[in-house]
Amino acid sequence: MAHTVKGWSLALIFITMWLVIKAKIDVCKRGEVTVKPSHVISHGSAVNISCSLKPKQGCLYNSSVDRLILYKYGGRISSHQGHSLSSQVTDLPLGKTLFVCKLACTNSEIRICGAEISVGVIPEQPRNLSCIQKGERGTVVCTWDRGRYTHLYTTYTLQLNGPRNVVWQKQCKDHYCDHLDLGINLTPESPESSFTATVTAHNSLGNSSSPALTFSALDIVIPLPPWDISIQFPNASGSRCTLQWKDEGLVLLNRLRYRPRDSRSWNLVNVTNARGRHHLLNLKPFTEYEFQISSKLHLYKGDWSDWSESLKTQTPEEAPTGMLDVWYIKQHIEYNRQQISLSWKNLSVSEARGKILHYRVTLQEVTGGKTILQNITAHTSWTWVIPRTGNWAVSVSAANSKGSSLPTRINITDLCGAGLLAPHEVSANSEGIDKMVVTWQPPRKAASAVREYVVEWRELHPGTDTQPPLNWLRRPPSSLSALISENIKPYVCYEIRVCALSGDQGGCSSILGNSKHKAPLSGPQINAITEEKGSVLISWNNIPAQEHMGCILRYRIYWKERDSDAQPQFCEIPHRVSQNSHPINSLQPEVTYVLWMTALTAAGESPQGNEREFCLQGKANGNAYVASSVCIAVIMVGIFSVRYFRQKIFVLFSALRSQSWSPKIPDPANSTWAKKYPTVEEKTQLPLERLLTAWSTPEEPEPLIINEVLHQVVPVFRHPQHPNFPEGRQGVQGHEEDTVSNVSDPSPPGALMAETRKLVNLYKVLGSRSPDSKPAHPAHPVTVLAVDYLPTYEGYLPSNRDDLPSREASLTDPPEELEPQHIAFSVFPSSSLHPLTFSCGEKLTLDRLKMGCDSLML
Repeated sequence: MAHTVKGWSLALIFITMWLVIKAKIDVCKRGEVTVKPSHVISHGSAVNISCSLKPKQGCLYNSSVDRLILYKYGGRISSHQGHSLSSQVTDLPLGKTLFVCKLACTNSEIRICGAEISVGVIPEQPRNLSCIQKGERGTVVCTWDRGRYTHLYTTYTLQLNGPRNVVWQKQCKDHYCDHLDLGINLTPESPESSFTATVTAHNSLGNSSSPALTFSALDIVIPLPPWDISIQFPNASGSRCTLQWKDEGLVLLNRLRYRPRDSRSWNLVNVTNARGRHHLLNLKPFTEYEFQISSKLHLYKGDWSDWSESLKTQTPEEAPTGMLDVWYIKQHIEYNRQQISLSWKNLSVSEARGKILHYRVTLQEVTGGKTILQNITAHTSWTWVIPRTGNWAVSVSAANSKGSSLPTRINITDLCGAGLLAPHEVSANSEGIDKMVVTWQPPRKAASAVREYVVEWRELHPGTDTQPPLNWLRRPPSSLSALISENIKPYVCYEIRVCALSGDQGGCSSILGNSKHKAPLSGPQINAITEEKGSVLISWNNIPAQEHMGCILRYRIYWKERDSDAQPQFCEIPHRVSQNSHPINSLQPEVTYVLWMTALTAAGESPQGNEREFCLQGKANGNAYVASSVCIAVIMVGIFSVRYFRQKIFVLFSALRSQSWSPKIPDPANSTWAKKYPTVEEKTQLPLERLLTAWSTPEEPEPLIINEVLHQVVPVFRHPQHPNFPEGRQGVQGHEEDTVSNVSDPSPPGALMAETRKLVNLYKVLGSRSPDSKPAHPAHPVTVLAVDYLPTYEGYLPSNRDDLPSREASLTDPPEELEPQHIAFSVFPSSSLHPLTFSCGEKLTLDRLKMGCDSLML
């Protein structure tokens, strides 16, 4: 099987070679092309190219018209009619150029033969020849610069001549050959031995050799880089270490370089006769370092080895140094308490000198000198509530596994309490997408007292309970500007405050700023419209902070009449962080308006928010109410200014009050006393004293005691004077003011007798009347009628006694004059005229009713 495969391979090779030879033979079977002086020429030389036909190889039908054409890269350069052609060509480019000769017959061109011409240059002299040997057991490798490219096949030969006529030689045939390894090893044990090296370049146009290089073994032998590097830290020190490594035996000099991980520059140290060991000082604790080592055989001869592989390690921790930068904010939360919010910056790596495990915060009352609180936290902020009275101080220190830093102590004072220290003309301008420049002017009257400026800033998040982190930086008193770039983001509004400090006092000025801004993404949403005393109060929800797109400078409230095409009116409101409502007074009553809002930054106006409709009603109703009230007041003043109307109004109010307050009383119409009293008086004319005694005789049955309490006696009204009554004959004058009568209050005997007499006269008059009758004998003032009961028509106890007949009435008065006048008001309501009855159905009579004289009312 193996023989079969081998046979097929040989056959394939033979067929391929035959085809190539046959193709070449076929190409030039009609003629040939010759080149003079050579197929390889130097750049800029001329060359003669000839083309000739072999016998009987012309056109078959007529050889007299044979025509030869010479082509260069497909382009015709010359032609000739006959069996041969010759042409001189110049200015050939570097490289190879192909020429083809063809025979032109009637309808076609037949290829005769072709030639390729190479154009190049003589090799330049090789330069910068150098030889090195890496390591004591390495081989000699020489390198050089070839010079310009020859465009021709060029060979390079390296030759090294040593002591005692020893010659080493090696050649390379690569066009780009620029180094050769001789494969020999030189030992530096005999430094007096010298070697000479040369390089020769050769091509068809000529050759060139480099200058000879003479050297010794120490000149070219480069030791290998050190290996097995290790590091130790004596006594766990973070600033000292010991490096160890391995080297070749003949190494005399070493150099070390090291740098922190975050640094680009190296620290370099040269050591002689280190013997693979060296101590380094002044390292930074808790810092990752990178170490590398290089070696050399001789102080003046030879070259340095390559750098060793990097050794990366971290130095141990040490106690922190430096002090924390602490800042605070004080807020009053109640009348007797305040909240202290402390913040501090992390120590730098060189100051921390280890991993900070926690921070220790100590709160003290300065006056008492007593420590109130000690707290340990892993955060860079701390908040506590303390009384507003007393002087307080806080100290903060950082701790790692090896110790603590010195505490930073600050006194809690009112940072913005000194108005004279407040900077003025504070401004914030953008300085790129993530930077701002804050500028200010010193206090006008206390510039010399300023010891330090503090610029603080934090994101503005209105309407949220959580406060964003606080950032700050300190500036000397001579500085009036600060570039803030820490935690600055575009399209975010920051609240910036500049504080001027002088001892424990300070003054502050605030401003809003942003590094980049554009119009807000949305407008405020109106959530309520209320009417307050003729004006309209607009309330809205704040725009989400992520849609502010910078610092909002002001709001606009727009309004227009519904279904109106007129331009809307608007008012602008300066933006304040805590503001979410504003009144407007430009709306007309009983008109329906459409209202909406927008927000503006320095870059433009937001889209409009939601629309709300509102119609103002209170203003019109208020005007009507005021107008009606004024009219009523004017009328009442006019009425009460006239005495007549004033008296009538007082009488009306008194009557209404009596009706609402007077209790019901029993009906005395069927009482035995009322029936018998007129006859007894006429016949016997009992004195008043006996009448009073008869009321309280023991022979009467035990009376049912009913106490009648009149809280206020109704005044007696004066009836208007009848036109037929003479002036001065009108009757008894009524009382002008009310009197309060109490059952328990005793009355003088004379007053009691007078009142009783008036009551008797009153009952006589009532008894002599009937609803449709007139007095029987006008000559007598009182007529006794034989009736069983007193009439019970409305007003049987009149409130106006002026309308009743008087004993002193003239006998000459006509009868119609005695007609009783209409009684306008009654001291008792109509419902009180019904007799008071018991459950048995009997009427309550005066023989069973005990009435005190002080309960009678005129």
